[in-house]
Amino acid sequence: MRIVEGTWARRFGVAQGSIREAINILAQDGFVTKASGRSARVVSLTEQDVLQIFALRGVLEGLAARLVAESSADIAPLAAALDQMRQALKEDDAEHMLDGDLSFHLELCRLSGNPYLLDHARRVILPLFAFARIRVLTTGQTADVWGKDIEIHQRIIDLVHEGPGDLAEQYVHNAMRRFGQSAYDNWEKKNATPDTAKTKQRRRGEEKRVKPRA
Repeated sequence: MRIVEGTWARRFGVAQGSIREAINILAQDGFVTKASGRSARVVSLTEQDVLQIFALRGVLEGLAARLVAESSADIAPLAAALDQMRQALKEDDAEHMLDGDLSFHLELCRLSGNPYLLDHARRVILPLFAFARIRVLTTGQTADVWGKDIEIHQRIIDLVHEGPGDLAEQYVHNAMRRFGQSAYDNWEKKNATPDTAKTKQRRRGEEKRVKPRA
């Protein structure tokens, strides 16, 4: 959705500059995208976008995990973020869960000590989490969607604390693949209507009955 500054300025009775400033703040948090000479737009991701973002996160955060494991960085911020996620699960607070999850992954990248890695990670992580937050608000997702991921995050902490670095890197890379597939599957469930679900099931049945020619 395109954001027209003048329209919102008139609606709220404020200067257009105030709307522009608000848009800049939203852009920093990943909620909107801005291109030179073009209006800002509310972030929107396709199923394929989500899978590609998680594939890139696997590379970036896998490297971050290896660097943290090979350093003497204080990983207390990771434990604090995970505690926040556990508390959110108990309270069934999806937004609080997202806050903790976002904090965990940004801290992992920050603790790598590589500012360029953190910069690239923020570019892909912030829009993804902003989009996830929008979906939580519009679809009523509950915190238990992330419940099964809690122990994976704990394992990441254990590996970056104990090492070796290459094992931590591989585990995070695989975890991102799993997170991406889980997000994709959850997306499919939320978007599927009874009719589309039946159509997909029928097509799968037809594919099984078709035998390849010799």
